[in-house]
Amino acid sequence: MSEHDANARFIRESIVEPDAIARARAHAVELGATPISAAVGSQIAVLAAATNARSIVEIGTGAGVSGLWLLRGAPQAVLTTIDNEPEHLAAARQAFSDAKVPSTKARFITGRASDVLPRMNEASYDIVLVDADPENVIAYVAHGLRLVRDGGIVLVPRVLVGGRAADPVQRDEVTSAYRSLVQETQESSAVLATVSPAAEGLLQLVNISERA
Repeated sequence: MSEHDANARFIRESIVEPDAIARARAHAVELGATPISAAVGSQIAVLAAATNARSIVEIGTGAGVSGLWLLRGAPQAVLTTIDNEPEHLAAARQAFSDAKVPSTKARFITGRASDVLPRMNEASYDIVLVDADPENVIAYVAHGLRLVRDGGIVLVPRVLVGGRAADPVQRDEVTSAYRSLVQETQESSAVLATVSPAAEGLLQLVNISERA
């Protein structure tokens, strides 16, 4: 086993996922709504806690796994989560209820993110998580950077695209979009950007546009 594989295994096996999130994960798999990994979930929880987030937007609800991780880090926050699949939203509502998340802490919006995001107030959120419609990831990140305050964070899981992003031979639409997103944000003066290589990868962008 290579050092990289050994490290990945150690990280994966060291994370203890709360029971409520583990149950939501099992339901997500049943629905075919692939959830973020526990490794990425624990990272977004830490970021939510570190920023003392009060207002969070989630693009792509799934069955509630990522939302529960975010609220684990910032239980004081209000989460607005957007998904086009009513079945996913229903599963997330149940997962939040099972986890004893107060109903005042979660706002569920059924609809296409491309229709909902333009109507949301800019510079009004601490964190935006982008995990839906990978072919539209660049547009959603642009919306996310508009929505977060100065110093706010945009988070994008799955940027490694199962290892395809690192392979220049892979040029399908989704892989190219994630690869371009990583490269362009690294070069941007409007954000601070870094990629965590744990599990499926997590792109982290801090909005510094007002300081640029």
